[in-house]
Amino acid sequence: MDNKQSDTKNLTCRAVPTIDAFKEDEWNSLLKDDYPFARHAFFVALEKSEAIGHKSGWAAQYLTVYRGNTLVGAMPCFVKSHPYGEYVFDWSWAEAYEDAGIEYYPKLVCAIPFTPAAGPRLLIVEGEDLQEITTYLLGGMRSLIDQIDCSGAHILFPTQADLPSLTQRGFLERRAVQFHWFNRNYLTFDDFLATLTSRRRKNIRKERKSIGDQCVDVKMLDGDTAAPSDWATFYRFYQRTYLKRSGHTGYLNQAFFERIGASLGKSLVLALAYVNDEPVAGALYFKSSDTLYGRYWGCLAEYENLHFELCYYQGIEYCIQHGLERFDAGAQGEHKLMRGFEPVYTYSAHYLQHQGFHQAIGDYLQREHTLIKQYLDDAKTHLPYRSDLI
Repeated sequence: MDNKQSDTKNLTCRAVPTIDAFKEDEWNSLLKDDYPFARHAFFVALEKSEAIGHKSGWAAQYLTVYRGNTLVGAMPCFVKSHPYGEYVFDWSWAEAYEDAGIEYYPKLVCAIPFTPAAGPRLLIVEGEDLQEITTYLLGGMRSLIDQIDCSGAHILFPTQADLPSLTQRGFLERRAVQFHWFNRNYLTFDDFLATLTSRRRKNIRKERKSIGDQCVDVKMLDGDTAAPSDWATFYRFYQRTYLKRSGHTGYLNQAFFERIGASLGKSLVLALAYVNDEPVAGALYFKSSDTLYGRYWGCLAEYENLHFELCYYQGIEYCIQHGLERFDAGAQGEHKLMRGFEPVYTYSAHYLQHQGFHQAIGDYLQREHTLIKQYLDDAKTHLPYRSDLI
């Protein structure tokens, strides 16, 4: 897919169906920080393990902008034939299309598959004109949905800083709420606890004490030191928990975890819980230089409060010990509030080809914004921090 405007500026826009088309350094040169989910190795692991691809309903179309032979911009895009693995829920939109006798699928999404973690979606090399390359990329999305007859284009979990560029070009802004923990220069976990009300402080200490009372031992492994057997063990936990919760074995497979362990180990932290030296549960985190991302969890047996310990308290402690500013523990979870996680907005942007639906959904989103703000404001009233510190 070539952009006809490119002749005068030596810019071309094209869609590429595999990450293998890019050298690792070439793709990673687009990244301004060490956000782990946009790295070349992450997409390689998804593709090579066949977690994404036509069979999975995630058909890659990496939108790119080249200046001559140099890659200067990209968006990780996918043609979707279903709504799963996105964490931005548009089922009601699909049903409305069906009721009107219009096809909602396929649709084009710019996203990190199976990853509700906000971060850069328009990847533009340092030194380029951001507005110019953004115009080419978003124009490329519009051209692509025309070519493959998609109902629309959707950009999931972009940064707030990217929103003005998207809305100015006709995309509709949507908001949701997640719960993140923020490190306010704590030196120890007890420093964090000291900011909470007495009741919440006592409850967290009780939950953490119960782990030792059940003879559970927790070990935190840096991803590059985890052995292949550790990844196999973790995959068993992941698979079993998905099967119990959702009736399927999960979006990812053992090959994916082994690949990221080998290629992204320095960006990973693996928490494993043992009873009598036998592993019983695990949680996997990704990390950047300032943020910890809690991503996957699983267990073989139920232990009281073990989910809270592995997925929240160990992550908080890791952030404190390593000076990370923020802990994004994943989607949903109002129970995080009482453990010190604060409500924050997340965003998505949407363009529907059918202008009647585009306008109707835009009107709906304006009403939804009011409800989301009310929800976020109400959630803040349930935070467990001492009143003198709020």
